[in-house]
Amino acid sequence: MPAIQSLEAFYARKFDKNPSLSANGVEAFNVFRLTDSRNSSTAASPYARYDFYKIMLINGQHRCHYADKSIAFAGSTLLFFNPAVPYRFERLDKQSTGFFCVFKESFYTESFRKGIHDLPMFTPGGKPVYALNETRELEVATLFEKMLNEMHSDYRFKYDLLRNYVSELLHCAMKMEPHEQLYHHPDTNARITSIFMALLERQFPIDLPGQPIQMRSPSDFADKLGVHVNHLNRAVRLTTGKTTTAHIAERMAAEATALLKHTNWNISEISYSLGFAHPSYFTSFFKKQTKVTPTSIRLV
Repeated sequence: MPAIQSLEAFYARKFDKNPSLSANGVEAFNVFRLTDSRNSSTAASPYARYDFYKIMLINGQHRCHYADKSIAFAGSTLLFFNPAVPYRFERLDKQSTGFFCVFKESFYTESFRKGIHDLPMFTPGGKPVYALNETRELEVATLFEKMLNEMHSDYRFKYDLLRNYVSELLHCAMKMEPHEQLYHHPDTNARITSIFMALLERQFPIDLPGQPIQMRSPSDFADKLGVHVNHLNRAVRLTTGKTTTAHIAERMAAEATALLKHTNWNISEISYSLGFAHPSYFTSFFKKQTKVTPTSIRLV
């Protein structure tokens, strides 16, 4: 699983000259035409989790790949992306027109206490793709044009006005039924499994006894991926023949064995580093996985 992609890294990949960012992040908002970005007709974004929100209006035939599904769409489409769900956008048309805006959570929470992460287009498992008819397309395009004009203005309260335009986009989408034509990618299960395995492996090796691992259950990994735990379990079993729980337990047992053999940490420290509340729970787990006690491994 690649590291979280920052807004700064996104700008560096999309533009020859990075747009300016405000020092405090509150005004970390920007809006562009699709044709403004570098290699706008062919650029493929990496599959990753991003640390910012993005709203896009695009015309043509394209696909967007999330951890749990791939969505195909054509025509004029409004899309929403958020930091909770990793994704990759795939442009199928060589020439696409449209707009996109990007912003940090702070841009919105400056004026709205609860933020926007609970809205239906931004929740994990929510509906992020909306097909637009001619009337809706004109309405959304007009809002983006207003944003572009306002970004170049000297109006003192322009970011308040830009927040209002973003709110109008959100309400426009919430009035509509989302469009979801699933594209059944041939390796969807393999992709989810690969990301799960990378997340699992990234927790190891454990270097310090005072920093316990954070993900120990299938639900922990499903939350990180932004998918339902049943979907993750099914994908992993279909791809590997083993359960998600089995993979986690085997990797934890392997790490425990390495720590017992190659460190001088005591059993309590090893237990804590692997997320066990008490050494007896760790001993029981280790015996179930390896058929021997932790002490017997240490004495070898």
